[in-house]
Amino acid sequence: MNECRNLKDPERILSCSEMSEGARHFLHSLIADWGIIADLGYCDLQLAVKDGEGGFICAAQVRPATAPSCFPEDVVGQKFPPSLSPFLSQTLGSKCALCPSNPEFKSLSAVSANWEGEAAGVVLHRSYTAPHTGRYEQRGIDAAWKLFSMIPFGQFPYKVPVNTQRHNAHVPDGFVVLNEMSLVTDASPNAISCFKRLGFGGALIGRNLAEVVGGLTKPESAEKDMSVLLSGERPLDAVLTIKNISVSLRSLPLWSERDYCGAVVLCREITEIRRRDNELMIKDATIAEINHRIKNNLQSVASLLALQIRDSENEEVKKALQTAKRRVQAISILHDALSHGKNELIDFDFALPKLLKTDVDIMREGDQRISISYRGSFGLLAPSDATPLALILSELVTNAVEHGFAGEREGEIEISAQRNGKSLSIRILDDGVGLREMPEERESLGMNIVQTFVKVDFQGSIFWAPGPEGGTEVKIDLNLNEAGEGA
Repeated sequence: MNECRNLKDPERILSCSEMSEGARHFLHSLIADWGIIADLGYCDLQLAVKDGEGGFICAAQVRPATAPSCFPEDVVGQKFPPSLSPFLSQTLGSKCALCPSNPEFKSLSAVSANWEGEAAGVVLHRSYTAPHTGRYEQRGIDAAWKLFSMIPFGQFPYKVPVNTQRHNAHVPDGFVVLNEMSLVTDASPNAISCFKRLGFGGALIGRNLAEVVGGLTKPESAEKDMSVLLSGERPLDAVLTIKNISVSLRSLPLWSERDYCGAVVLCREITEIRRRDNELMIKDATIAEINHRIKNNLQSVASLLALQIRDSENEEVKKALQTAKRRVQAISILHDALSHGKNELIDFDFALPKLLKTDVDIMREGDQRISISYRGSFGLLAPSDATPLALILSELVTNAVEHGFAGEREGEIEISAQRNGKSLSIRILDDGVGLREMPEERESLGMNIVQTFVKVDFQGSIFWAPGPEGGTEVKIDLNLNEAGEGA
């Protein structure tokens, strides 16, 4: 396991270790949830795994959010002292928590992380030396020790993941300790505040949480399994809402070997968070509706142009209207790609083929077969860059179809892109009839659009030349206005 030394990524360290896939998954689940033990017990936790040389290496660590850390420095990837190795070897595979006899490691305890009979690693527990004399602090320490002692039996982390809420409760948010009769033995000040906000004005100590909540709300308004959660019988999480006050709850059953001995219920008021989430959902729905109307309006404009094309008897007018319709459709396709994105950037490599295929289908003659191939990547583009770039490529491709393949049965267009941050180089090559005159000398609207966008919007350059094996080659160098993400 020499290759795992000094690595700082627990996943890479565990992937190097010699253990089964099930044990490795168990350890990943443990380090994903062991912050609860650290916060409740005011302790640091470290995961030790064998290094293949008779020693142990630190695969992960967690510090408490409720107390100063015993290890302010990062020790992940470092070997444990050789003097600690005999103790770690003794602990590995044990069913109970052990303490080293060496006074050098005072306030240290450890348990074996066992998965279905396989000893995968050792979890070290080191407490902060300052005394915690408060009542609820001591209750938290006791509960943390019970969770810590459940690790060798595979009872913690829980086999069913309990992390389904977006705003899950954590120990500093508030916690309630239950005994084996599901009665409250202690509650942190934040937890008491949560239940007061829900409308409960009495003392929680000695009460059954399920009965407390049952007295505040009608049974039909309680979430499914809420009574099971509040009694601490199973590891569950849910949101309780009473009179527009929302509290995120999570139950952590405590076991002493095979006997249920109580639970910890974490609670966090999330009323304001839920209100903001609802506002965001309303805004998202409004934006989606606006995008839908814009798309419909663009389609309506394209349909009106199609009617004008059908009614016109002048071929020049028909051609001009057809070009206008194609440009409206190009903008519609880009808008649709942007409105379906999860951020404000457009995956141009995904949107471009659909756009250019539409252009080719409009401009090709009869059963003419024209294909487009792509090389390289445009990456993610901001809308301010994507829209003019799409119109540039649309004009160049339709120009190639209209003039380069006029009278041809088939043809091929190759589009290459090379992206480096804000710099973008594009090459468009077709195997058509080739250039007869330089496009700069034409006074067409399409070429004026291309020249304007390239030089004004992107401060770039464009060159036309005969293709190496016939046809036409267009080279474009652009400076994007926003970086986005390149390939």
